[in-house]
Amino acid sequence: MAYQSTLDDPARDTNTFYRRTLHVLGEARVPFLVGGSHAFLHYTGIVRDTKDFDLFVRREDCERALEALRESGYRTEVTFPHWLAKARQGDDVVDLVFASGNGVARVDDAWFEHAVEAEVLGMPVKIAPVEELLWQKSFIMERERFDGADVAHVLRSCADRLDWPRVLERFGEHWELLLAHLVCFGFVYPSERHRLPGDVMRALFGRALEALDAPPSTDGICRGTLVSREQYLLDLGLYGYSDARLVPRGNMTAEDAIYWTWAIEHVE
Repeated sequence: MAYQSTLDDPARDTNTFYRRTLHVLGEARVPFLVGGSHAFLHYTGIVRDTKDFDLFVRREDCERALEALRESGYRTEVTFPHWLAKARQGDDVVDLVFASGNGVARVDDAWFEHAVEAEVLGMPVKIAPVEELLWQKSFIMERERFDGADVAHVLRSCADRLDWPRVLERFGEHWELLLAHLVCFGFVYPSERHRLPGDVMRALFGRALEALDAPPSTDGICRGTLVSREQYLLDLGLYGYSDARLVPRGNMTAEDAIYWTWAIEHVE
């Protein structure tokens, strides 16, 4: 399959900005992975008309990346302390991502151990692993953005070569969300359902059956906030559920969650 950049001729100046960013981080020896539309293109062959440019970094490497970019004339900010920083020049922006907005998909060493070599904008880079791409996208279920179709397209293209034990490990206690996406995949592509590994499906359905037979949970937790930062807020305030994003269950502090909620109306 012949791939092309999602950011070709119409955004030539922006592409120069992106290439320079890759050069700056490379020369500063800051480890990074390319994600977003470029990773999606690499794994599925689907071209996205988007100007987003996502680079994944470890949290401990983020400040070094921002420092290198500042020294090269970029304006930088840590937009959300629990997952995102940005670097700008004029109207052009690069996102430095070190987790997901819900705090679940933290960038760790395994992202880099399983990264894939590719070419982006004419430069050799490493792409975020497809297992992590699948994991991260599975949690995005906002009213204005639902990545379920992306998950289905990744599965259609890559189901036969996914590292399924690693996928199961990544989802961990959120295995029901993985099962939901796999069932949806079978609905969307009935002729492709056989490509999902039978042992994985049987294991997940087995867990689901065990859950049906288990005593009712008294945990009082709402995990809806893991898939939407806005649509389940009433469940916390009106119905009194606990927020699954917050420590010790999740990776976000109460301050992170308050700021992330405030940003719905105030931060683009």
